[in-house]
Amino acid sequence: MARKGTVLVAMAALCWGISGGIAGILLSDGWDAFVVSFFRGAIGLLFVLIWLALRPGASGLANRKLWFWSVIAGLGVAGNFAFYFLSIRQSSVAVAATLMYCAPVFVYLASFVLKLERSTPLKWVAIGMVMLGVVLLTGVYKNDAGGVTLIGAGAGLLAGLSYAVFIFGFKYAAPHGTPQAILVIAFAALVTVFIWLVEANQVMAVFRSPSWPLFMLLGVLGAGLSFTLYIIGLHHTAPSVASVVAMVEPVSATLFGVAVLNESLGGLQIVGMALILITATALAFYSSAR
Repeated sequence: MARKGTVLVAMAALCWGISGGIAGILLSDGWDAFVVSFFRGAIGLLFVLIWLALRPGASGLANRKLWFWSVIAGLGVAGNFAFYFLSIRQSSVAVAATLMYCAPVFVYLASFVLKLERSTPLKWVAIGMVMLGVVLLTGVYKNDAGGVTLIGAGAGLLAGLSYAVFIFGFKYAAPHGTPQAILVIAFAALVTVFIWLVEANQVMAVFRSPSWPLFMLLGVLGAGLSFTLYIIGLHHTAPSVASVVAMVEPVSATLFGVAVLNESLGGLQIVGMALILITATALAFYSSAR
């Protein structure tokens, strides 16, 4: 069962990596980041609704705390989708996916503020290593950042921060209901947010466009199938193992960007990427192993 869980988590991370590349194609075709985010979330909502219908028992939907924390999780996912796609547009799939992987750092910083974690020199060294990686990856020390704009770098970090909000929301909602119920509320909150941010004619234009199969594929891989696989996989996998396996996402996103979108990274950017991925994974491993 442990091996099965690891495979499911790896498949989910692979789906997320590929979905970043698909989003890169759509964004390069001129589609708005909010429209892309809306379709990803809406299709994800359909998937988790089916999951909830198939397994409705002990959902906890009558619990107010479940709704509160699930909505917080949904707002986190909404921010994650939007900032991630904005970062892809302003930089590259590889840079955006790697910056988003800084989420464990934001979890630690929030835990320090909320007194949930004890601050130690080792943790601050790890956070400093991630920040050094961000500097090298984004090239902010140069006049020419190699195609990475300040907006792109900031959006990538905000995507990671938003994902940390999702982690906290899901964590506090979990004791009050089932994962599928939490995801239904979270994705419903996400869709509600983007309904106010997109225009109806833009949404309808998707169905008249030759790009609509890519939108469908993005929603299936990037939200519906991936979140379902990830949550089920976590039931059979230690969080420390899952944090390492999740590195499949930025690696696969990078490979997709290089192979399909003709993106490239310089030597120092590769070093920065390695620093972020290794240190963030070590932080997640350390936290879950305690």
